[in-house]
Amino acid sequence: MVFTPYLSKMEAMRVLFTSSVLNLAELVALRPDLAHLKKVLYFHENQLVYPVRKSQERDFQYGYNQILSCLVADVVAFNSAFNMESFLSSMSTFMKTMPDHRPKDLDRLIRPKCRVLHFPIRFPDVTSHPELTVDSEPPEKIHNVARPQQYPESTSVTPRQETFQNEPVSHTCGNERGRLQPLRIVWPHRWEHDKDPQLFFQTLLKLKERQLSFEVSVLGETFTDVPDIFSEAKEQLVDHIQHWGFMPSKEDYLKALCQADVVVSTAKHEFFGVAMLEAVHCGCYPLCPKALVYPEIFPATYLYSTPEQLCKRLQDFCKRPQLVRQHVTQVNLDAFSWDALGDCFRSLLRADSDRMLTEERM
Repeated sequence: MVFTPYLSKMEAMRVLFTSSVLNLAELVALRPDLAHLKKVLYFHENQLVYPVRKSQERDFQYGYNQILSCLVADVVAFNSAFNMESFLSSMSTFMKTMPDHRPKDLDRLIRPKCRVLHFPIRFPDVTSHPELTVDSEPPEKIHNVARPQQYPESTSVTPRQETFQNEPVSHTCGNERGRLQPLRIVWPHRWEHDKDPQLFFQTLLKLKERQLSFEVSVLGETFTDVPDIFSEAKEQLVDHIQHWGFMPSKEDYLKALCQADVVVSTAKHEFFGVAMLEAVHCGCYPLCPKALVYPEIFPATYLYSTPEQLCKRLQDFCKRPQLVRQHVTQVNLDAFSWDALGDCFRSLLRADSDRMLTEERM
């Protein structure tokens, strides 16, 4: 293979930024002219602990490629501490699955290169677009005028509280005025088994059996193999469905989030969770497993340890939806915004930051 056409461009380049999906070791082997660049590898997820239904289904090569990429990289950045620690701590066990020549202590070679750099989110402005406001806001919801600086650093004021005046809002009329509208629950995740839709729908069916009032929006992208539980749940929850299915329009998606009261995760796999943070930004009260990345991002009040706890929390909210509609969410969204993280990424992508990175490890 001849790479002559690339040489003039490569001479002007100093940094190579790649995703962990790329086999960096293979790329550098095929393109030796890239070897002198500062190579930054960014992990959005890792294959060593990615959930599979059976251990035999795990493709060894994907994880092995990621380990080799780390050995070649100069800097390895992870979107969360959970992602980093789960990868490094699983490396030894993972390598033992090799039939022979099992390298040892690779985690010790790689760890000094590692750092946590959260995925930067550009949170949309949902306060200045009339089309993103709620069409039928529950009449008992009280929207307080608030400014972010009035709260401690760990607090994030939801867009709803910034947008509306300090008085009850009602868009209903006649006999519906003053009546509590059903709790609105949103599940904005991929329709795949690792997000555990089984647990989510089983929980909703328990709420239905107890004759509790709620509406549900099941959003997120679908793929070729959709778990059967979705079609089954759609039939059983038909009277409770507000939205169902992927919304190709970003504005429609944000509007659905703004209409919801509670956003739920039942994930068995999550290294960061952009959808949950976007929902919180749109005013949703989050309920997440006390596992994976969630304790790193969400305060304990939003975490549940068992399916029974999740059901109990939703049951209470169904009975008293004002608990979440008047709640000021204690999540520091600013820490995950591009405004806060942009300079960190710019520093990472500077070739002259090598010395700084080396000094930080010492």
